[in-house]
Amino acid sequence: MKNGKYGCHLLWLCLICLTLTPRVSAQTITGKVDSDPLHQLNNSVRALVKRVTPSVVQVLVTGYGPVEGNRGDTNLVLGKQQSIGSGVIIDPDGYIITNAHVLRGAHRVQVNIPATASDDTPDGSLGGGRSRTVEARIAGSDTDIDLALLKIEVKGLSALPLGDYNKLRQGEVVFAFGSPEGLQDSVTMGVVSAAARQRDPDSPMVYVQTDAPINPGNSGGPLVNVDGELVGINTFILTEGGGNEGLGFAIPSATVAFAYPQLRRYGHVHRGETGISVQAITPTVAAALKLPSDRGVIVSDVAPGSPADAAGLKVQDIITSIDGRPADNMPSLGTRLFMRRGGEHINLGILRGSERRTFDVAVVELPHDFDRLADLADPDKSLVSKLGIVGVEIDPKIAASLPGLCVSSGVIVAAKAADSSVETSLSAGDVIHAINGAQVETMAALRSSLDRLSSNTPVVLQIEREGKLMFVSFELD
Repeated sequence: MKNGKYGCHLLWLCLICLTLTPRVSAQTITGKVDSDPLHQLNNSVRALVKRVTPSVVQVLVTGYGPVEGNRGDTNLVLGKQQSIGSGVIIDPDGYIITNAHVLRGAHRVQVNIPATASDDTPDGSLGGGRSRTVEARIAGSDTDIDLALLKIEVKGLSALPLGDYNKLRQGEVVFAFGSPEGLQDSVTMGVVSAAARQRDPDSPMVYVQTDAPINPGNSGGPLVNVDGELVGINTFILTEGGGNEGLGFAIPSATVAFAYPQLRRYGHVHRGETGISVQAITPTVAAALKLPSDRGVIVSDVAPGSPADAAGLKVQDIITSIDGRPADNMPSLGTRLFMRRGGEHINLGILRGSERRTFDVAVVELPHDFDRLADLADPDKSLVSKLGIVGVEIDPKIAASLPGLCVSSGVIVAAKAADSSVETSLSAGDVIHAINGAQVETMAALRSSLDRLSSNTPVVLQIEREGKLMFVSFELD
């Protein structure tokens, strides 16, 4: 039994070697060509890791949250908390992609950048000077797709190229890079268990499933193919014990490619809208509605006056194709339907009863909530130069449009000020409630409080972010 087991493993490794060696020569590591397939595999993997590692960073997040302990109601006791995640350099000028949940509650973000290794021996790996820590600011975030963009003031970095998600296939060899449990510069190896997997059968979000070991701390790090391309951002695991059980999930590179330019430009993601809602067809739904098929995707809603309504789509239409590609399940619709930009058109194949039809549906770009706030801002009156933001006072009308607010007053950050040299961790959507303990309800009160402070004075802002109160600290320039 043992011989059979390990014999299968050796065969599997040899097959991987045939995939890797055409891309990376074994001679690049050892200086000589190895004829042994296992050594070829070993050297090819080492070459790939050496090439990718400089693009992978450790993300250090500091914030405040409830302190655990036996002191009564711990929700009333706040303390400084630190967490560690991972990220990947996506632009040489200092832009880094990570998960939005890695930055949750952050008031300070730092990034550990790996140094180029000249000595990859065990002793060299344990030596100092292998990384440098720099301050980072949150350039953009989208919690719906769980992606965030960091910016550091470092140029000439090694950026990882994006792979073509449409070419990813089940069974391909992949590598997970990151800082599991805070262990920087870690790498694990596995295969693509499924190229498209849903967490929720009615959600358009799909993930790459892999058995490459992923653990807490890997979030935000890259899942890389044998060509050294990013095919996913490691995001979550399914586990009963808290650690890796071979069920890891990564946000596909197609989602990263869609979100990154918008996070960089706007600080959030603009989504195209057609006006239709869809759900997966189950046998129960098919039987109750007397549908011609017990699988596929059904239109559950068509918004009045929307592009879908204008095109002629109806509730209970069954989507059979999108842009000429079969679409008989939610994952196949995924990015093709919902990751679209305004101005594009989608060709939908529809089954209505026994009749097959096609519809050309326009995609319109809906304004983001923060864009509406920015429209209310007067560039001359709304600029808070000492914080590098454009702010808007929360009045009853704005408060009504933000039902999740803990405190229905203050100054909301509508946008970061263009060309500002001020570095704080404030992001669009943050609400400023107090400065150094003094309540802030108006723009005038905020400016007055800032004007009374001298340079290099420590400042603590009490802000509200994603429904939670927290503190942001910095020194005034």
